[in-house]
Amino acid sequence: MTPSEEAPGRAVNIVPDRERGSGFLLQVNGTDQSYVDLDDPTVLEFDYVQRMADAIDAFDTTNRPLRVIHIGGAGMTLARYVAATRPRSPQIVLEPDEALTALVREHLPLPQRSGIKVRAVGGREGIAAMRADYADIVILDAFDGAQVPAGLTTAEFFAAVSKVIVGDGMFLLNLPDRAPFGYLRRVLAGLGEHFSTLAMSAEPSTLKGRRFGNVLVCAAQVPLPTRELAQKAARSAFPYRVLTDDLVRKAFAAAEPFTDRDSAMSPAPPGGKAFFS
Repeated sequence: MTPSEEAPGRAVNIVPDRERGSGFLLQVNGTDQSYVDLDDPTVLEFDYVQRMADAIDAFDTTNRPLRVIHIGGAGMTLARYVAATRPRSPQIVLEPDEALTALVREHLPLPQRSGIKVRAVGGREGIAAMRADYADIVILDAFDGAQVPAGLTTAEFFAAVSKVIVGDGMFLLNLPDRAPFGYLRRVLAGLGEHFSTLAMSAEPSTLKGRRFGNVLVCAAQVPLPTRELAQKAARSAFPYRVLTDDLVRKAFAAAEPFTDRDSAMSPAPPGGKAFFS
């Protein structure tokens, strides 16, 4: 039986993995949103989620507890990963869809004493309520259907996020786009106004414009661990490329940032259905 929940304009399904008894796929309107392994949270089925985990692990190699804010929840795959690999990490998930969270809690329950707290608010409201210098890492992985909401990639929102992150912390964003990367360029322009160092990772085929895909962006006020991340990329089952700050600014320059008066959702994927590589 597949647990499901329907609301006007939305259908949510939790599909068991026939090959892995403890694995489940969370789908929203036919889009694969999360994969969760209840027995082993370090199993990351989507390669872009593995890249996000690589970025976290390269950012801090000590396995110490980290204060993490997740903008976007769904199955909370990455929050579960952090809880498993860095016990006692206080994590806050900003997920406005209470019905979705209730379904996930019922059928994909969080481990006891996980340290994960879910707040039923959107990213902007949730970030605005956080105290300054709270988070070691803020992760933006939020979608309305298959697109990132427009209000989460404006220069004004990035200003608010920068205040919440500690001085040596990191902002990690999952952004779908394809060449010539008009959307990504504007997001990077906004990040560049509030963070001194940028880095990117993506599959080579995405960077070469051959396919629509997930681009991960790291932003910080300190040098980012791009060498360590490149080493992880080379060992990955799905190799990807890491771009340092100078390459990002050279290859993706010359764009006006999104603002609250001039914003846009991320591009719709081909066919209207997200393709998570």
